[in-house]
This record gives sequence, C-alpha cells and structure tokens, in this order.
Amino acid sequence: MNEEIISPENLVYKKPELMNEVPMHYCPGCSHGVVHKLVAEVIEEMGMEDKAVGVSPVGCAVFAYRYLDIDWQEAAHGRAPAVATAIKRCWPDRLVFTYQGDGDLACIGTCETIHALNRGENIVVIFINNAIYGMTGGQMAPTTLMGQKTSTCPYGREASLHGYPLKMTEIAATLEGTCYVTRQSVETVAAIRSAKKALRKAFEASMAGKGSSLVEVVSTCNSGWKLSPVKANKWMQENMFKFYPKGDLKDTTGSEK
Repeated sequence: MNEEIISPENLVYKKPELMNEVPMHYCPGCSHGVVHKLVAEVIEEMGMEDKAVGVSPVGCAVFAYRYLDIDWQEAAHGRAPAVATAIKRCWPDRLVFTYQGDGDLACIGTCETIHALNRGENIVVIFINNAIYGMTGGQMAPTTLMGQKTSTCPYGREASLHGYPLKMTEIAATLEGTCYVTRQSVETVAAIRSAKKALRKAFEASMAGKGSSLVEVVSTCNSGWKLSPVKANKWMQENMFKFYPKGDLKDTTGSEK
C-alpha cells in the first residue's frame, strides 16, 4: 500500500513555536486565540522573537503573556499605549505592540490611545472589537451597536440614552501620526489571511519608524452575545460588518504587502 507523505508546509495547522502548551482560558469560539496565533506567526517570520514586546492591560487578554513566549508588560486599565510609548522610546530597536479590547481601548483608554497615535509613536495597537465587555459580565461598551442588548442596556442601545457607537478606527485614520489604519476579522480562512498581512504591514511600519499603526479586528463574543460560536459568526457578519466595514482606512507606508 502506498503511503502518502504529508510535508510540513502542506499541513492545515501548524502551531507557531512562540505559542506554548498552556491551555487558553478563552471561551470556545472566541477570536482571541486566532489573533494570538497570527501575532506569533508574524513575529517568527520577521525573526523578531527576541525583540518583540507586547503590552496587555485589563480585559479578556490580560493573560496573553501566558500563551506567547515573548517579553510582555502588564499595564493598568486603558494605559497600554502609554506603557508601549515608554518601552519603544527606551528601546527603539524593539517591536512594540499593545493588545487591547474595545472596552479598554475605546473607553477608559481613549485618551492614551488617541494621543499615542497622534504623536506618531512607532508602536502597533491591536484592537479587538467585539462590541461588549466580555470579561466582566457583558456590559455595554463604547462600540456596542445601536439596538444591541447587553447586561447594562437590556432593551438595546438607544442614542438618546447611551449615545452612539464609537468608531475608533475611523478616528485614528484622521490623526497625523498614524501611518497604517485597518479593520480586519478572523472568521474565515480568507479573513485570517488578510488579517495576517495587515499585522505584518503594521509591524514592519513600526520597525521602519513610519509612525503609529492601528489594526482593528472585528471579533465575536459568543458568551457575551449569548450565541453559539457559529451563530455568533453569522451575527457578526450580518450586523457588525455593516457598521464596522472591513478594509484599509489609511496607508501611507508605501508598502505593497
């Protein structure tokens, strides 16, 4: 009987070496694990394993340091861009990025996020937007959609009561200090590949000193949304993408990747 030899490059899944064997605490169907894998892959492909520094504040990703074997720094809630600024200014040769959720980045960290990006700090802000506070009970976030129900707006978000969803990525694209601003997702293979290219472009731009980059990843929170992983992906596609359309919003890097 002929044996079919499967070469490593043809494997459907290969875990990056930077990802260790610690079991992840994320809920089944959560987008965080996929994004973690992409970050690890890009860092490895760039050969920056020993020079990458991640900054994770409070939120679902607070334990990101447990899964990727690079240098990490914890930050107070919302303050990751300020911490990343200090690290990058002290060690300009390091690949410095933040990893933040929408409640952290767009609520308590709005000031730090906008001013770090506007200063053109050579860092990458990775923005996981699932339109809810996933870790603390499913409360309404700045990015919660109109009409979307959460534990703190059980009848749905209303403009007259709660205001409108905040489009941080559109705001970032207007700032002079940003060189690359994009919105991606990871619910399909094609989307995952696009998100990986975006992360690579952002990381390379930061190392080239071209300014700040923000990579938003529109994501699911099936636990907070009270949906199965499959239904959460469908809801995201039918609702989130209408208000948060995917694609590059700004690119002055001059890169074709």
